[in-house]
Amino acid sequence: MGVNVPTIKLGSQGLEVSKQGLGCMGMSAFYGLPKPDADMIKLIHHAINSGVTFLDTSDMYGPHTNEILIGKALKGGMREKVQLATKFGIINRDGKGEVHGDPAYVRSSCESSLKRLDVDCIDLYYVHRIDTSVPIEITMGELKKLVEEGKIKYIGLSEASASTIRRAHAVHPITAIQNEWSLWSRDLEEELVPACRELGIGIVTYSPLGRGFLSVGPKLIQNLPEGDFRKIFPRFKAENLEANKVVYEKISEMATRKGCTPSQLALAWVHHQGDDVCPIPGTTKINNFNENIGALTVKLTPEEMTELSSLADMVGGERHAFMTSTWVNSDTPPLSSWKVDA
Repeated sequence: MGVNVPTIKLGSQGLEVSKQGLGCMGMSAFYGLPKPDADMIKLIHHAINSGVTFLDTSDMYGPHTNEILIGKALKGGMREKVQLATKFGIINRDGKGEVHGDPAYVRSSCESSLKRLDVDCIDLYYVHRIDTSVPIEITMGELKKLVEEGKIKYIGLSEASASTIRRAHAVHPITAIQNEWSLWSRDLEEELVPACRELGIGIVTYSPLGRGFLSVGPKLIQNLPEGDFRKIFPRFKAENLEANKVVYEKISEMATRKGCTPSQLALAWVHHQGDDVCPIPGTTKINNFNENIGALTVKLTPEEMTELSSLADMVGGERHAFMTSTWVNSDTPPLSSWKVDA
């Protein structure tokens, strides 16, 4: 392969991860049918042997089946080679996502994930979405106990506002936030990125390839399998397709000029945001994985970064199908409002 995958310090608490990670969601859920375990374990082993050792999953992927898959893949001495991240907080009930952050749920979720993953400790445990009915200090209090008990090493938040991040960090240091960040999703830059850098928190970016659109453009939508979650996303709807097609074409033009692929260019743009940023593109194919780590060799000038950054202004449609559950609506009640049952 010839691609050296360096490591970076994620946050200021001591966690070191590969500069690019592997998002594992699509192996088991949401993007069409689950893929065969044997094929996905082969891919995960290939990633680890290539130097991509930061694996990202969640209890809601499947649900549960993705964690079980990762657990199988980490048998035979692989566990010691990886930095393992999972998440909790979302329950899919009758097709609707419920968010829970109360202490009993935090603990039971962690215990269940440890069993499915078949590990003694989770390296990075994220609050997947913020429960806006529970003060963040209460959720964090239980996570802090889990750190003290050795069940998790580091704590993360996904889709949390700057004020929620600050309040959480005051209870126990936050190592990383996980948010969407890509050439067409830049809403975290004004508030969240400065807050994280002030507090020494790393930034893990999910969907850095725009859920695949920045890799292949509109033909992705034509080939989405039945039941693919992306069909409900605003940017994949017909009314937004023309604007987003132009964005993809401009990325492709620059990629051709630079002698790389659109995927590599889009990932390189994320990497160039800083050494505290780690994208976790997902894939189910070894060839795509190999292409993605090639992004680490792509260098961008300040002028090219500016040209690419301007594309976000042209994008049509919201970045998420459920914007109400993203960081823009993640403030929690004050701690003084919490009543402890006698």
